[in-house]
Amino acid sequence: MARFNYAILPLFFFIHCSATLEAADRPNLLLITVDDMSADSIGVFGCKLAHTTPNIDRLADQGLRFTKAHVVVGNCMPSRNVMWSGRYPHNNGVEGFYQVKNPGYPVLVDLMKEAGYFTAIRHKVSHSTPYHPYAWDLVLDTLPDGSKAHVKDAPSYGVSTRRGIKAARAAGKPFCLMINIADPHKPFHAQGRRGETVPDRHTPSRVFTPGQTPIPGFLFDDPVVSKELAHYYASVRRADDGVGHVLEALRDAGAVDNTLVMFFSDHGMALPFAKTQLYHHSTHTPLIVRWPGVTASGARDDEHMVSAVDFLPTLLDVAGVRHPAGIDGRSFAPLLRGEKQERRAMVFKEYNENAGASRDPMRAVQTKRLLYLFNPWSNGERVMATATNGTPTYRRMAELARVDEAIAARHDLYQHRVVEELYDVEKDPDCLMNLSAEPAQQQALAGLREALDAWMVETGDHMLDVFRHRDNPAVREAYVLQKEREAAERRAQKRKTQKRPAKTRKKKRTDLIGLEMPESIQAGRPVTVKLRHTLENSLGEQLVHVTLKAGLAAKRVDRKVVRDR
Repeated sequence: MARFNYAILPLFFFIHCSATLEAADRPNLLLITVDDMSADSIGVFGCKLAHTTPNIDRLADQGLRFTKAHVVVGNCMPSRNVMWSGRYPHNNGVEGFYQVKNPGYPVLVDLMKEAGYFTAIRHKVSHSTPYHPYAWDLVLDTLPDGSKAHVKDAPSYGVSTRRGIKAARAAGKPFCLMINIADPHKPFHAQGRRGETVPDRHTPSRVFTPGQTPIPGFLFDDPVVSKELAHYYASVRRADDGVGHVLEALRDAGAVDNTLVMFFSDHGMALPFAKTQLYHHSTHTPLIVRWPGVTASGARDDEHMVSAVDFLPTLLDVAGVRHPAGIDGRSFAPLLRGEKQERRAMVFKEYNENAGASRDPMRAVQTKRLLYLFNPWSNGERVMATATNGTPTYRRMAELARVDEAIAARHDLYQHRVVEELYDVEKDPDCLMNLSAEPAQQQALAGLREALDAWMVETGDHMLDVFRHRDNPAVREAYVLQKEREAAERRAQKRKTQKRPAKTRKKKRTDLIGLEMPESIQAGRPVTVKLRHTLENSLGEQLVHVTLKAGLAAKRVDRKVVRDR
């Protein structure tokens, strides 16, 4: 028996070491995202305002940038779930901002953990997987002292990156870190709710004034718009500061040479005609990949159209991980090596629901020259609910629409749209001139309709029958009303769950932690307060956050994070 045990132990040791060496040979993965940033807000992607993104520009000079990359969806949670599931929203189930508890498919974190990677995430945790909480090895939203990291604090992203790398090394694994920088998502730097300038302690390394900022062609020149754009571009610079801190942490850890860095935005800026849309600037993403020893420095791909649905299979190929069954995306890893790929002439896009569960479904196909959109929700009366209605820019547009005919036409399109739109994005990237009724464009329009139909068939899109009956208003309306009912039922079920009787919920314990105060306290003299606890041993080591407040105004006197052993 002793000899038998002796033989088994070395065998187990050999297998364990082989798996570890195999994982160690794989590159680390550092995924850096920015939130609500248009591609042309970045210097190397054609920003007309100087000095917005020096760190991102430097990263592009060191790697490969794709000038024709697009995300699938123009809003956050659905867009990010496409990336990390490799599936379109109508297949991954995350069509809006809601939890999909039993998705029936693996996502990036599952696949990388199974392959031996240490997985960690900072910010956007609940938006990056079909449900939350998810089985990340580490969530980096707290700082080393136990306090919560502020999402607008650029240096904290470097701190989180260092912590993630350190934890991966302690685990003896390569890392897959997802660092989601919160800027330039609203609130913009130093901007109040009504557009006023307010104090902001998270100051970027450079701020901009309204007179400096370029006006996107899809908006209009106005002092209110210029001011909001100044806040936006300051937030872009703060996001760039965050990227700089992340890359500095990677460099300080000595991990640059064996780490693939992928940078991109989840969709366009949070202003009208960009976010929660499928226009060119809604989905055009500033994709940059730096893979030392593989991507050429300063390389640029102007030829191939790549989609966010392709991110997962690409990263799996980089890591040498087998693709799961059922994904819609296709790896563009050959492009990273400087090769060419067929069938990269178009991308497909979709939108279903906003954060308030309002259904305004759309589909689109974009080539290098043309963009076609299908909007079945448009009936001339229904007003689209977007994430940008609360912006000063939108309020100013609605105000000016009463007196300015051109702005009134744009405002009407913004609210009501039309069933079909066609744009020449080479000549008109701002999508101002709808060509769908132009006789000279009918052949091209027919070809794009055919391509969209084929994609719907191939991916099992539930909008297929509606698209094939796009000229029938009754069919379109029935589909939208059905989707609105489904959204309403889902929200009602969520409210019902939240209002369950207290007896069905686990009772909160209020007797686990207490404070022991001294019998006498003298003004101006130090006071020692003892922390008494009755935590169960099974809880292990815990960080206990203690805040002392005094007086009727509950003014904070002190705050400590105590490590309970």
